[in-house]
Amino acid sequence: MELTSRQQQIIEIVKENGPITGENIATKLDLTRATLRPDLSILTMAGFLDARPRVGYFVTGKTGTELFTEKLKKLKVKHYQSVPIVINENESVYDAISTIFLEDVGTLFVVDQSSNLTGVVSRKDLLRASMGNQDLNNLAVHIIMTRMPNITICNKEDLLIDAARLLIEKQIDSLPVVNTKNGAMQVVGRITKTNMTKVFVELTSEGMV
Repeated sequence: MELTSRQQQIIEIVKENGPITGENIATKLDLTRATLRPDLSILTMAGFLDARPRVGYFVTGKTGTELFTEKLKKLKVKHYQSVPIVINENESVYDAISTIFLEDVGTLFVVDQSSNLTGVVSRKDLLRASMGNQDLNNLAVHIIMTRMPNITICNKEDLLIDAARLLIEKQIDSLPVVNTKNGAMQVVGRITKTNMTKVFVELTSEGMV
C-alpha cells in the first residue's frame, strides 16, 4: 500500500508514542480530529494500526506484504465464484462444442436430470471427439466426459488460496463449486484462473499491495 506523507507521519507518531489517542495525534500534527479521522480509518482497515477503546492507537508491526498475505488467507470461494456453465449428460457432443464456444469457457460441468455433477468435459475432450468419424449429433456427452473420482472439486466455504493451489497442482482451468448432500453434488458455481486474476486486481485496487 502506498501511503501519503501524512499517513506515514501518523504511523511514526504512533510508533513513538503509542498507544495514543486520536486527539493527541491530531494535536501533534496541528490538525482537527475530524480532518485526521479518514487517515486513521484507512490505516486501521489496512492493518497498519490497531485501536483499543479508551486506550488509543498502536502500530501492529506488520509489513504490507504480511497484511496482503493475511487478507488473502481469509478470502473464501463463495466471495468470488462465478455462475457455472453446465450441460446435461445426455446432450450431444455437438451441443457441448456449441456451448463451450458461445460461453467462451475452457470446461463444461456435466450434470444429470437433478442438476448433480456427474462429470466434466474440456475443449481437449471435445477436440479429440471431433477428430474421429463419429456423428457428433448422436454422440452423448457422458460417453466422452471425465467422471468421478477423477474430478477435482471445491466447496463454497473453502479458502480461495486452497482452490488456487488445486488449479495449479491439477493443471486445470476451472473447478466446480459444489454443495454436497446425501452423496450427491449439486453444482452451485465455478472458480477459474480468471477469478484469481480478478482477486489480485481487486486487492491491488484496495491498496493492499
